[in-house]
Amino acid sequence: MGLEAWYMDGSDEDQRKPHRLNPNQPVTLDELKKLGVFYWKLNADIYESDPELEKIRKDQGYSYMDIITIQRDSLPNYEEKLKMFYEEHLHLDDEIRYILDGQAYFDIRDKEDRWIRIAMEKGDLITLPAGIYHRFTLDETDYTKAMRLFVGEPVWKAYNRPADDFDIRHNYVASLQGSRERDRVGGPVRQPSLMGEQKGTVADFQTFAEVDKISFICKYRLIVIT
Repeated sequence: MGLEAWYMDGSDEDQRKPHRLNPNQPVTLDELKKLGVFYWKLNADIYESDPELEKIRKDQGYSYMDIITIQRDSLPNYEEKLKMFYEEHLHLDDEIRYILDGQAYFDIRDKEDRWIRIAMEKGDLITLPAGIYHRFTLDETDYTKAMRLFVGEPVWKAYNRPADDFDIRHNYVASLQGSRERDRVGGPVRQPSLMGEQKGTVADFQTFAEVDKISFICKYRLIVIT
């Protein structure tokens, strides 16, 4: 079974509950990609020697790796930590998580600022783009074991909302506006400059989604295609 995601209700019940709307409103992988979220399904039983995982790490530049276990018996101040993880925040770098065992939820904001819940289970690898508002929680099983991946040295700093003044947030929002324009015109459009640190233009691609994916992977640095 592939990754499952849905729009959340507004209930204040336990964050570990599913919080589905009634009727349920599912979110597809294509819709997640438009928000910069990418997903792979891997065999977590062979994560130590998995050639597919190694290829992903090489292709994406994920040079750092560690493993964290989150459960009530092993994490001091468990309830307080879980509440901290659930604070809405963003990072200045992509967040990459690979679930090796157990289950968890990532919640992300869509283009209209609505919450989408992404259900993670064993074998799910996900990347959240820098600048996206999100939060994390376990489900009612209170257990997950996850691999954390990072490009270069890890930076774990989280910036709680509001954090709209960061350049990376501006760049992420700009990428969403570009995606809206593609949906509106129904075809490829020219990608605007996403960062002031480099000047140039981005050539048209066959589909705007290709530009979206490259810009997300490269953390919104302007790419000059010749």
